[in-house]
Order: sequence, then structure tokens, then C-alpha cells
Amino acid sequence: MTDHDKHTAMANALRVLAMDAVEAAKSGHPGLPLGAADIATVLFSRVLKFDPAAPHWPDRDRFVLSAGHGSMLLYGALYLLGYEDMTIEQVKRFRQLGSLAAGHPELGEGIEATTGPLGQGFGNAVGMALAERILNARFGDGLVDHYTYVLVSDGDLMEGVSHEAAALAGHLKLGRLIVLHDDNGATIDGPLALADSGDLMKRFHAAGWNATRIDGHDADAIAAAIATARSSDRPSLISCRTRIGFGAPTKEGSEEVHCMPLGAREVAAARARLGWESEEAFHVPSELRDAWRIAGLRSGLAHKAWEKRRKEVETVERGEFDRRLRGDLPAGFEDTMLRIKARLSNEAPRIATRKASEIVLETVNALVPEMIGGSADLSASNGTRTEGLKPIAPGKYDGRYLFYGVREHAMAAIMNGMALHGGIIPYGGTFLAFSDYCRPAMRLAAQMRQRVVYVMTHDSIGLGEDGSTHQPVEHLAALRAMPGLYVFRPADAVETAECWHLALTTKAPSVLALTRQIVPTVRAVYEENNLAGYGAYEIAPASGDALVSIFSSGSEVAIALEAKNLLDQADCPTRVVSVPCFELFNEQSDDYRAGIVGSAPVRVAVEAAVRMGWDALIGADGLFVGMSGYGRSGQPKALYQHFGITAEKIADAALTRLAAKDDARVG
Repeated sequence: MTDHDKHTAMANALRVLAMDAVEAAKSGHPGLPLGAADIATVLFSRVLKFDPAAPHWPDRDRFVLSAGHGSMLLYGALYLLGYEDMTIEQVKRFRQLGSLAAGHPELGEGIEATTGPLGQGFGNAVGMALAERILNARFGDGLVDHYTYVLVSDGDLMEGVSHEAAALAGHLKLGRLIVLHDDNGATIDGPLALADSGDLMKRFHAAGWNATRIDGHDADAIAAAIATARSSDRPSLISCRTRIGFGAPTKEGSEEVHCMPLGAREVAAARARLGWESEEAFHVPSELRDAWRIAGLRSGLAHKAWEKRRKEVETVERGEFDRRLRGDLPAGFEDTMLRIKARLSNEAPRIATRKASEIVLETVNALVPEMIGGSADLSASNGTRTEGLKPIAPGKYDGRYLFYGVREHAMAAIMNGMALHGGIIPYGGTFLAFSDYCRPAMRLAAQMRQRVVYVMTHDSIGLGEDGSTHQPVEHLAALRAMPGLYVFRPADAVETAECWHLALTTKAPSVLALTRQIVPTVRAVYEENNLAGYGAYEIAPASGDALVSIFSSGSEVAIALEAKNLLDQADCPTRVVSVPCFELFNEQSDDYRAGIVGSAPVRVAVEAAVRMGWDALIGADGLFVGMSGYGRSGQPKALYQHFGITAEKIADAALTRLAAKDDARVG
């Protein structure tokens, strides 16, 4: 068998597995696996550095299938290469409940990222390539020396996030990033020309990339283009011209093959056209399985050589590398966070929580070198760049701060990629109102349980004069609705320190919603226990049996405490509960939650945002003092007065409701 024939047969094995799996599931996307099989075969059999026996080897090349609808291309390769988890039984159960072969790739062994929403994998790959360069600058070629490859579709490159991420990758000269474009010219609606007539090569050249177009069914051309890309100091786009549904006699080149099973007759005809002799579904001849398994063993020696180099590294340096890749925080982290909190409690500063966050970060960044910060052109406003953080610049990756530019979507996707790579804890800042730009990537971070921290300041009408476009009112509720995302809204500097501690010790994404306006310290007495870790806690008890319970978060906690004073003066015993994190509160025991909700006849929630979510604490008949619409431009104090978020309004509403309950009881 010639090399050409061997490649064709190996690629056809991917095609047949994809056809059979989609046919068995009666759903799926056969077009891309059929069309891009030659690209994948070259990558996995000639190029990629990986070890199926050690899927988490830190110095493996990363491969991201951004075009996640073509997932059977990846599952077929993982099975054939010998990845233990991706068995033929998993492949046969493609798209079935419990199968690792999900409809779109989900993070796991051999699957570097959860993808499917188009463009996200592209952004993730930029983050992975950047993480490789950052860690290489710190630990050298002996420990960190690999490439990041991503297979994208036309759809990926149409999504706006790809434009943002490509611009930043080109600016930073990420030469270890190689994008393979399945250039099949087809979309679900029909030919690509229906919606796009741009010049892709010029677009990427203008962004500082290498860009070339080749025959995506010519194995040698694919290999040569990759070799050229690997030798460049710039990121590379290789646009591989392919025929969607390659091998399907009546559907090749048609949008019909994108997302529908071929049908038994077409599958049989495709087998014949490809020269595939076996008619048995999912059957791959032993000689082809062996060829793929041998490809899977290709980097075994490289892995052993890396392990040898790692063992030769000085003990402390090796320990630091291993610690970062494990995701452990440095020794002394817990004590350091307690000292920060004690200092803030003792000083009781009147500062914005965004400023408190910056103070905490000054200490944390000095202790935790894997923290890589950034902002979407709002560094000073977000307080994300602390003293001593050098910028990451084109060709200079020893810095720890990234100027993302006005690219919130790419920032969030790139941070996911850095976290997925390992060895880095990314955080990035923008205004809370602009979390809408980040949501697709935030949702995937939550699904993948990645430790990514979003520093989102200007969290309410309290930002003032910029007006309603910048004042978030629905955003807290929308973010709290996202499963797996922890939304922290600290009341003061002390809670801010606690929330940072929780964000960094939680293997999940976190939002820190922080004020622009100055707030008082509401916890001036030091408490070693992290009270924010309960999600909600009683910050001010009632003097006797409470008639009113006030629940609040963030900047409104201080207002709630003022209202308590007014109610106490009116002989109405009142307690106040600070609620910095709904998600952590929901994780507490039933008894704890019942105790925090309490039995006061009147319950009030106070937040400069919409009511949604608060009924879990106050009930459907509880009082809510907050926003019911959009904000206005004006001074913060005037806005709080205008919208009735004041201690007086809270006290009046509580007393009125209490009187009404008394009247009803008497009646």
C-alpha cells in the first residue's frame, strides 16, 4: 500500500464511522466529517504531538474542533487512536443519553474544549496558544514547547468573536497558533455566497496573519502548509478547500448533507464510491485500526523525553510547574487572605468595592504568579492592573497583563482557553452592563467548570451620569440564572476580600459585581470565618423577635442597615441579611437556609436591580425595593432618591405592610 493509499484508507475510516454514527442516531452532521477527514488524518497521523495513554500530558499539542457540529470527526479519531474512554460502544451511541460522543464536543479526554456555539473554539484556541507562550516564557522550551491547532468552519469565521480574537492573535504574533479552515463554501441555508462575499485571505493578512489556500483533499499539500505555518512567527490560517459530504454520490457539495443523515441508500452508495468493502456498520478492518493505533503511539518517545527533562529540572522549579498545572494555589494563600481581610476590617475604609478589589488584587497578584489579568479597555475603571504587572506584548510573553482592547467577547473566550490550557488563572474586567457581550463564553465556562474570574464594575444605577445604557438593571438576574456561574456582589471592602477568596478557591467561573460609587464598611469587626461563603448571612440581628427581615446585596446593604435603624427607632425589631452570592446560599443545608429566611411577618429585598430571583428569599408576597425599568442619567444620590431606593422608603414600606397585616389579623 502506497502512502497515498494508506492515507486515503485511514481518512475513509473516519468517514465511514461518521456516516454510520449519524445514521444510527438518526441525527447529526455528516457533511463536515466527510469533507474534512483528510485534514484530520494528516493532523493526527503526521503532525500532532499527543499520547492517548496520557491525555493530560502538559506539553501535548492542543487541538480544538471549533466547528463542533462535526463532532463525529473527533470521536472517530479518538476511538481509532486508542483513547481509552472513547470506545466503539460510545461511538455507536452517538448523541444518546450518557454517551461521551455527545452531539457537540464536551470537555473530556482528548476533547480540549466544549464547542458548538460557532466561533468559541477559535477564541479558546487563541487563549491556549497565548497560555503556551506565557508558560514557555516562565519555564522554557524544556517543559513548554507545543502548538495549538483549531479546525474551523465558514460559520466560525463569520461569527464576530472570530474577528475580535483573530485581531488580538495577530497583534500578539502568536506563531504557535494554526487555524485550519474547512473551506467548503456551504452553509445551512445554501451556498456561502448567499451571505458572504468578503476576501478571507485579505482579512487575515490585514490582521497580521499568514494566510494561504490549498486543496483540502491533498494530504501532502495539507502537511506542507502546516510545516510552513510551524516555522512562522505569526499565526497562520490555512484555508483548505473541501467538498462537504465528500463521497456521498448525490449529496456531496450540497447544504443538504450539513445536518441530516444521509439515509441507508446514500450510505451504501458512499461506501462503494469510497472503495469501502465492508457493509457492516462501524466495522473498521484490523489493518486500518492498526495504522491508526500506530499513529497514536507516534509521540510516545517525545512524551518519555519530556518526562526525563521534567525530572531533571531543579526540585523547586519542577514543584512550581507541577503546582500551577494542578491548579493548586501557593502555600500561604489562606493566611494571606485572612490578613487582607483583617486589615480592611480594622481600617474600615469608605471606598468603592472596585477599589477594594484592586487593593485585594495587589496582594493576591504578588503571591499568585499564575494570575493573568486584563481588561476590555477599562483597566483604570475596573482596577484590574495592579503594580508590577508587565503588559503582554507582541513577541514578549513574560508579562502578566493583557490589554484586550474593546473586545469583550474575545476576552471571555480567550480566558476560557487560558484556563483550559492549564497553569493560568485568568481574570478580566469590563462594566457589568457589557456582560451581555461575554455571555456565550461565560456559559461555556460554566459548563466546563473553568476557574475564570470576571471583574465587572459599575454594577448599578450607582455609576451615575453615564445613564441608562451603562446602568445594569437586569444583568444580575440574568447572570444568576446561568447554572454553574457564581455571581458575587459584595457589600464592602471586607466582603470583597471574602469574595475574591471564594472565586479563587472555586473550580468554576465567578463574577465579581462591583460598585463605582463609594460605600461604607459594614463589617468593621473582624471575623475569621468567611461569611460570604454562606451566600447569605445575618449581618445585623434584631433586638428581640424580628418583625421585619431585610435582605440585600452590594451597595444597598448599607442602605438596608440605615432602614433597620429607622425601624428599630419605631419599635419595630428588624434584622438585616447580606446576600453576596445566591448560588452559595442555595448550596447550604435546608436548616441553614430556613434560619436565614427566618419567620418575620414582613420580608423586604433591596437591590438596585430588577426583582427577579429575590422571591426565593422574600416570597411572592414579599416587598421589593429596587428597579422595575431602566435607569437615568444623573448623580448617584439623586438617582437613588428618584427611584425610591432609600432607607426611608424601605422603612415606610415595611411599616405600611406590617400595619396592613395587623389590620387583617384584627379584622
